[in-house]
Amino acid sequence: MTQPTANPSTPIILTGDRPTGPLHLGHFVGSLRNRVAYQDTYRQFVMLADSQALTDNMDDIGKVHRNVVEVALDYLAVGIDPAKTTILIQSQIPELTELTFYYLNLVTVARLERNPTVKQEIILRGFERDIPAGFLTYPASQAADITAFKASVVPVGDDQIPMIEQCNEIVRKFNRNAGRDILVECKAIVPEVGRLPGTDGKAKMSKSLGNTINLGASADEIRAAVKMVYTDPLHLKVSDPGHLEGNVAFIYLDAFDPDKEGVAAMKEHYTRGGLGDSVVKKRLEGVLQEMLAPIRARREEFAKDRGQVLQILKEGTARAREIAAVTTDEVKKALGLSYF
Repeated sequence: MTQPTANPSTPIILTGDRPTGPLHLGHFVGSLRNRVAYQDTYRQFVMLADSQALTDNMDDIGKVHRNVVEVALDYLAVGIDPAKTTILIQSQIPELTELTFYYLNLVTVARLERNPTVKQEIILRGFERDIPAGFLTYPASQAADITAFKASVVPVGDDQIPMIEQCNEIVRKFNRNAGRDILVECKAIVPEVGRLPGTDGKAKMSKSLGNTINLGASADEIRAAVKMVYTDPLHLKVSDPGHLEGNVAFIYLDAFDPDKEGVAAMKEHYTRGGLGDSVVKKRLEGVLQEMLAPIRARREEFAKDRGQVLQILKEGTARAREIAAVTTDEVKKALGLSYF
């Protein structure tokens, strides 16, 4: 397999996902289609964050294990090219754990607890004070992931910006202690299209809420999901004026329909009355069927040879580990931990 070109002048970008289930439309609009574009302009690393996924899934480790290949299949299906992008498995690079251990000495428990992203995730998971230590220290772990590859760009949702800020705090403190710049600060890229709501109108499309449309969904599954898509509960008659705010069908059309003028015309008709939800959903289904059919076909083709998928992951991880090892050696030398 052709290895990604390592041009030292090309900016490095790091992205990734927790492999806790198949990827869905929310991932596609929020990150995946951008990654396909990024791989032509950045030196891109995409990480399957299985170690991080265990911080709140130790009671179901099988879920994490089996979804590593499932998520990798989604990557390949949408067009992430292992000849351009290095795809790696977090747990298979022990240097990331080692860096996390060192970075934890640069942060306090109070600072970790104040991180807005961590605070919100603790509430969402109902941890209260029973917080797994690994989960609480996630900002240090993410800093290790980013700095190991000296990524200068990290695409995140706006809710993850505090994580990038804390990563840069660790970088600055480490470089200051070392007396020279060893680690690289990074900047966040927030996608133009924000978080996609679930089919039920909830604020987030989430595997745990069961309100997703998976990238590998069959034609029948797409059809059934679109029928259940939340629209305007006050739009009881076709003749009634409809509302666009919170209307998931139109949010999805804005995100995926390439015919922007056609969508605009449909919105105008809907808001003045005379256009039924069934017509809107029919258009949405057509758009999603056309978009997801080739992704599903490619996924099915790659799934025929899972051994080859694992080989792609093995090769990508080996390349990534070589880079992480160099950074770790630099960090250890700066800490006075190089003896031989």
